[in-house]
Amino acid sequence: MNFKNFQIAKHRSLYINIALSICFAFLLLFLRIKITGDSFYIFLVWNLFLAGIPFAITQLFQVNKKLRSHRFTPAIAFCIWLLFLPNSPYIITDLVHLQNELSSMVWLDLFLVFVFAFNGLLLGLLSMLDMFALIREQYGKRIATYTLFCVCLLCGYGIYLGRFLRFNSWDITTKPLTLFTKILQSFQEPKVWLITFAFGGFLWILFSILQSVLKIKQAFLRR
Repeated sequence: MNFKNFQIAKHRSLYINIALSICFAFLLLFLRIKITGDSFYIFLVWNLFLAGIPFAITQLFQVNKKLRSHRFTPAIAFCIWLLFLPNSPYIITDLVHLQNELSSMVWLDLFLVFVFAFNGLLLGLLSMLDMFALIREQYGKRIATYTLFCVCLLCGYGIYLGRFLRFNSWDITTKPLTLFTKILQSFQEPKVWLITFAFGGFLWILFSILQSVLKIKQAFLRR
């Protein structure tokens, strides 16, 4: 596909600002490694990469109408997107590593994790906006709203699976039986529902706020 087909001119400012924000996160990580001499937080790079996969998927579908016209491709892409989306808000839980003995500069480490979490969350929210637009185009606004609300709750549960049960997005293919068994067992734990609705609700609130801001901007531009 030609590079111009990605509508760089239309989204240039967004791509540039996202790149700058991610580069700032990498710069902070590099400075921490230089100051402390250890690379404890290098895992944040991998977590941010996983958080960026949903954004890459929805951006590809936004700019490539041929993919949307295929019969099964959108459904498959949605499933893959949903599997990786919890990695976006999941980075917030990396704040738990501040308790690790290798986290020797709490003020810097706190800011470092916050910046990476912000970037991951931003990529996830932008991806959700893309997916909302794609679903609305095919099935209407009501279906898109209900779908994204359920997606937020599933992300909340996905955070539980990742942080507490230590499953990865790809474990659904590598050890599905173990995953399915643990999921059934987890429904009996009150903590599961608390985390699911807490993180899922927070993600939905952020998504709704972002939608509202965009509506205000669009209304202002129409004046």
